[in-house]
Amino acid sequence: MNRVDVGLATILLGLAVIPLLGCDSLPGKPRPEERYVRPSEVASFDVLYGRHCAGCHGTEGTQGAARPLNDPLYLAIVSDDDLEQIIGGGVSGTAMSPFVDSAGGGLTPAQISILVGGMRERWSDRGGFRQGGLPSYRPDAPGDPARGARVYATFCARCHGVDGTGGSDAGSVVDGAFLALVSDQSLRTTVIAGRPDLGKPDYRENVPDRPMTSQEIDDVVAWLVSHRQPFPGQPYPARTGQRSPTSHSRD
Repeated sequence: MNRVDVGLATILLGLAVIPLLGCDSLPGKPRPEERYVRPSEVASFDVLYGRHCAGCHGTEGTQGAARPLNDPLYLAIVSDDDLEQIIGGGVSGTAMSPFVDSAGGGLTPAQISILVGGMRERWSDRGGFRQGGLPSYRPDAPGDPARGARVYATFCARCHGVDGTGGSDAGSVVDGAFLALVSDQSLRTTVIAGRPDLGKPDYRENVPDRPMTSQEIDDVVAWLVSHRQPFPGQPYPARTGQRSPTSHSRD
């Protein structure tokens, strides 16, 4: 092959390769769905919820250790701003930690908005509730524990026992460890929305045809909070000849 033929072959080979340079099907090149996506760029509700929420709230927003999010009544009383604040900033003193990246979590504000929008889209009952007829998510004024004791007797004692320590149908609501793990707002939310995944009635269902008023909700939450102990849990009594578990060894 002379130099002219070699040159022509080189040109033709180059022309053949050029289209391949822009081709997405080069050998070994990952398909678009296989390419790495930075965590901050994930925009799928399913992926975000599965990674960050399902472990506590359940794969379908229910049957988890934490409050069900697949609950139309809950979504009817809580605002988008409150949901974004809860997800982003967490709830102090509880197991709900902040998820926004600026607080050490793994979500951007845009991703938090995707989560809130996805919950609304999938789990809200659009028209089943009217906000004007529902109790407010946050209390309008501090409740009164003395009145709350009477409210408890009317609406709650049948399941949780006359003193709140548990009954035939439900457990204790005054246990120190339980009250140490939940916020005041969580108690209020549960009184209003119940726990449909656990069979706990909402504020309309405790007494037939007698929904709780906003004032009664405020008061019974105040009564519950009044049982919170500074240091809940089983004490460790000192034994003769043994150090107290709070003492420090000098050895």
